[in-house]
Amino acid sequence: MTDAPKFTDVRVPKDPRAITLVLHGGAEHGTGAVGVRSLSWRRGRVLARHLAPALKVDGIGIVLLRYRVKGWNARPGALPDPVQDARWALDEIRRQYDLPVVIVGHSMGARTAVAVADDPSVRGVVALAPWFPKDEPFDALADKVLHAAHGSRDHITSAKATMRYVERAGTVAREASFVDMGPVGHYLLRQSGLWNLVALSGVQKILADA
Repeated sequence: MTDAPKFTDVRVPKDPRAITLVLHGGAEHGTGAVGVRSLSWRRGRVLARHLAPALKVDGIGIVLLRYRVKGWNARPGALPDPVQDARWALDEIRRQYDLPVVIVGHSMGARTAVAVADDPSVRGVVALAPWFPKDEPFDALADKVLHAAHGSRDHITSAKATMRYVERAGTVAREASFVDMGPVGHYLLRQSGLWNLVALSGVQKILADA
């Protein structure tokens, strides 16, 4: 039996003014459960734990979602698996807090984030080394904010594809920007402090401008 999606890390200050939802990466295909040994989930946890203290000072909580399964798993007539999970997460955040949300997504998590950006609680998306295939839809970003960052040595996803996506999304988004992270790869390991800073400033800017 596949586990339900769950929040594995919840760091929310007293009387928060907003919530950051962290969505970790995954794979194009994969029906295995996301367990505690998942490197994608662990990267999301490290990111969330680094962001939490600074966000707390600003009155912003952070929660990390763990998907049911590892893959995007696109199927005709059905939402991809992580999109279903992120919809659940946003409904749950609304039920518990009813506050503005910024989504920080890495890789597949960024693709998931832009798919659910039309949720009424979402103010914007911070996309780190995102997976944006050619012709990926962007309509859900209408009147929302997208801040994307990508390194030139990423051999898993494409920085050029991200730049093209940002340009396309800018036709409907309130704001869409791209940060060149320089000669770094996909996994947020090299220049991790800079990745954290980009994510933090993206969240803060989206909420300040909301």
